[in-house]
Amino acid sequence: MAGALIKKGLDKVKSKEFRDYFMSTHFWGPIANWGIPIAAIADTKKPPEIISGKMTIALCLYSAIFMRFAIKVQPRNLLLFSCHFTNETAQIIQGCRLIKYEYFKDKEEANASTENAAVTS
Repeated sequence: MAGALIKKGLDKVKSKEFRDYFMSTHFWGPIANWGIPIAAIADTKKPPEIISGKMTIALCLYSAIFMRFAIKVQPRNLLLFSCHFTNETAQIIQGCRLIKYEYFKDKEEANASTENAAVTS
């Protein structure tokens, strides 16, 4: 059973359709784009003060537009869609981190200092 499945997979990889897809921009475009969401995911470990609000909004709009494009183009490019869906998610997380840092940091600092004062007394 497993041998037949492996043979079927190898036959698919050797097919002209697969080679044509593998050598197309329909494949390599999204692969090149994966650098953006990977960088955004890596940036979630960095401090929020380095987040650019303008760039986060721009990347959210960019990914939203290209998610729609990936679904509307024929044939559908699900690899491109998944790339931009991942980027959209990562950028929304970054945007939430920025909003929390910019608009709620004073309250968090006040709560932290109150908690520290209560613990020390």
